[in-house]
Amino acid sequence: MDQTRTRGWRGGVAHATTAWRPSQAHGRAAGAESSAVGPRSAGVWLWWGCVDGQTHRRSALPDVWRPLPSRPCQPFAAPGGLECAASHPAGDPTRRDSHSSVARGALARHQKKAVEEGYTIVWVDESGFYLLPHAERTWAPKGETPVLSVKLTHDHLSAISGITLDGRLVMQVQESAFDSEGVVAFLRVLLRKIHGKVLVIWDGSPIHKGQPIKDYLARGAAKRLHLERLPGYAPDLNADEGIWNYLKRVELRNRCCADLAELRVELRRAKERLRHKRHIIRSFSTHCGYSV
Repeated sequence: MDQTRTRGWRGGVAHATTAWRPSQAHGRAAGAESSAVGPRSAGVWLWWGCVDGQTHRRSALPDVWRPLPSRPCQPFAAPGGLECAASHPAGDPTRRDSHSSVARGALARHQKKAVEEGYTIVWVDESGFYLLPHAERTWAPKGETPVLSVKLTHDHLSAISGITLDGRLVMQVQESAFDSEGVVAFLRVLLRKIHGKVLVIWDGSPIHKGQPIKDYLARGAAKRLHLERLPGYAPDLNADEGIWNYLKRVELRNRCCADLAELRVELRRAKERLRHKRHIIRSFSTHCGYSV
């Protein structure tokens, strides 16, 4: 049904009759009142006027008529094909096992050069010993299952150690975690106990690359001490890993301690027992593929 609309202008009233068809192109723009079919053309036209007029200015602009295109400005994009959401098999984890022979060969060359230049090779590593015991299989009367009664806690001791090819062991223990300052203190003890030049081989932990270590080398320790870093993801190349495995699984297996003081005593006794077993310490280097 046609409707009649009257527009007014400043300075007078002008009457205009326009045939409106609200169903055509309605809602094209939020500020447009409606779409109109004018008598000027058979196409569809839009009327645009000023909505928020300022003082002493025209409250509306003259009629601006522009035609609406009869077809879309851009062609419709064809819907893309759907892809199956099938999962791909997981890739191999990051590891270095496939190149272990190459890494061992490179370390063997360093070992040979160090021996020729008179260096003593020391493998260094850190670990933690918790109050919770390391449960291992043991003997018990028939029909009686051994039970370990301990309190649930995360209290632990931090330890750092170094071993040589001939089976010597140096270890330090403290309650707080080791940082670069603690590592420097251990290196000082290492140089006091081992005469001559020392080649330390360890992993790429951040505490092994801190500024205190660089300052310690710059103050003169570099004359006797040389640091060498293992390849990434290569714990099987560090012979000192065997120390922690032996202490926890053999010397301190199923050992329950009431507090850290008792754990420190037990760890010191276990370390002294292991220091007298040089053949076991040498076996850790042999297990990693080094010549003893």
